[in-house]
Amino acid sequence: MEIILTLGVVTAALIAFVFEWLPIDITALIVAIVLVLLGLVTPDEAIAGFGNSATITVMAMFILSAGITRTGVIQIVRDLLVKWGGKSPTQQIFVLGMIVGSITAFINNTAVVAVFLPIVEDWCKKQKISVSKLLIPLSYATVLGGMITVIGTSTNILASGVSKKLGYGEFSLFQFTALGLITFIVGLVYLSIVAPRLLPARKPVSSGRFSEDYKLQDYVSEITIPPNSSLIGQTLRESGIQRKFDLSVLEIIHNGNHFPQPLADKKLSAGDILLVRGRREELLKVRDERGVEILADVKFGNGSLESELDTGEEKIAEVLILSNSRLIGATLKDLRFRQRYNATVLAIRRGEELLRERLGKVPLRFGDLLLVQGPKESFIGLQTTRELLVLEERDVESLRQNKAWIALAIILGVVIVAALDWQPILVTSLVGVVLMIITGCLKPGEIYGAVRWDIIFLLAGLIPLGTAMDKSGATEWLANGLVSIGGNLSGFWILTFFYLATSFLTEILSNNAAVILMIPIAVEVAKSLSLNPLAFMFAVTFAASNSYLTPIGYQTNTMVYGPGGYKFLDFTRVGLPLNLILTILTPLLIVWLYGL
Repeated sequence: MEIILTLGVVTAALIAFVFEWLPIDITALIVAIVLVLLGLVTPDEAIAGFGNSATITVMAMFILSAGITRTGVIQIVRDLLVKWGGKSPTQQIFVLGMIVGSITAFINNTAVVAVFLPIVEDWCKKQKISVSKLLIPLSYATVLGGMITVIGTSTNILASGVSKKLGYGEFSLFQFTALGLITFIVGLVYLSIVAPRLLPARKPVSSGRFSEDYKLQDYVSEITIPPNSSLIGQTLRESGIQRKFDLSVLEIIHNGNHFPQPLADKKLSAGDILLVRGRREELLKVRDERGVEILADVKFGNGSLESELDTGEEKIAEVLILSNSRLIGATLKDLRFRQRYNATVLAIRRGEELLRERLGKVPLRFGDLLLVQGPKESFIGLQTTRELLVLEERDVESLRQNKAWIALAIILGVVIVAALDWQPILVTSLVGVVLMIITGCLKPGEIYGAVRWDIIFLLAGLIPLGTAMDKSGATEWLANGLVSIGGNLSGFWILTFFYLATSFLTEILSNNAAVILMIPIAVEVAKSLSLNPLAFMFAVTFAASNSYLTPIGYQTNTMVYGPGGYKFLDFTRVGLPLNLILTILTPLLIVWLYGL
């Protein structure tokens, strides 16, 4: 009965993860609660995930990554991209991959992609190439680089924790580095040679004008208030035109003076000109009901729209919605986005789709790219939130570059001490966090914003599921079933089967969930067949992170989906051959390097 209940919970969790009725971290917590209610784990076991060494280590690594990014260490290497990138797509991808892959061996890859997105976009603009040619290789290279060390991804750290729980000890820092380096080099060579031929230029070469890139000429117009308009004497808030109609007022021009956001309390007068975003149909409704006049928008065709939207006081930029954002699932209207951030969304890019109508009613998703306009001061607030990423290189003044070498020394210290086995990575990473604060690389209040709490709660919620699988006997039961089915196969093919099964699970679940479920089963099968458990743990760990088939299989893939203007199948076109290569290569390398 306990096995049936446990597998029932696993099945329900799988369905909930696939359909995403709730955020995956909330689903994981519900799973832990259900396990307690069914008596499959004790209350102490249910919350043990919060004190698990893997969870704490992952949290510390997020903070250390923030220390590196806030001090501008990563920006130091951007000049290498410009210097060695060259003109050929093969050379560009190879140089980019070598840079980001080396960094993500030690730094969280989502942080690296966040820093390099605006760097790559600006570089592509200067090179006159489509950003679509480089962003998928950027994401895939960071995933490959993350497999070089144990601290490269949260999945590796979690797999190390599972290994310890099963009695095989934690992985050393460079335990599978030989395997990771070979797969990284093979993957990068593939991307450098094949990706330029498979990736179309989905996003045209940037003109340097957002108004043209987002085709705003037909959606941004000027209206003027004649002497007989009913709007005269009312503030913009009192007029209600932004609430009633699908319009956004970007600027008010009064007697030649330009008034930027916030505009809600500005009183409207005869002769005022309003720069508005909205469909022609909505403008006609405002004209008929409020007596305004629509000015001819022919002048926007010569580029003056950009100068209207991006002035000395005003600014326009792309803003990416991150995976832990509270904005996900809500609409701009529900969020009162304009009031909250003192900025207006002009358009939304979702993969290949470009949305410019009824923006206030569009539920936002992770990876959506918002074209935002507002006062320059508003973008300072947008840059400091962990929910949104402004796609532009941060001003040098906003980075603590005088602390860059201190932050780099701290990271090196964390790595070297752990590599020499003087202290566990849990201890060295926590010491590193304290040193980041003491030396001023991070402010105390910044450490809470640096942590990806959705990942922490996901890990903490899933760890009790592994405990329930073990206690109930479900792991042993599944392993025995697999042994009876595949007992006549060679060890290599059983290893390959676990690689394939984990790859499939990680595409529909998450890489962390796949590791929790698959490593105990793989180890049990290895023990039953007198095979090397370590080899099976490595196969599952590598398969869980090597997710290249869809834009939603891995967080960095989703991050580049909108900025690259990709279609869903672009990831499959490039990722499927890479997955097949690694599915054949990785088990062979594991057998060669670690034995079976």
